[in-house]
Amino acid sequence: MTTPPPPIAEPDPSALTCPGDRVGLCASCQRKTHKYGSGGCPLCQWCMAPVMERWGPGVRYVGTRV
Repeated sequence: MTTPPPPIAEPDPSALTCPGDRVGLCASCQRKTHKYGSGGCPLCQWCMAPVMERWGPGVRYVGTRV
């Protein structure tokens, strides 16, 4: 069983280790996360976990352009 995520007011740990201009809101829960630039992801680690369980560790975000 996984531990529940902390309150939304607490940022994703990745947001604390990246430059401030790369911090954005998680596309799902709106928690602050490392969203932009190299290593960025549109989902925080708690929202990304179920996606990785479903699709495997190879899942990654590429872009939204068609």
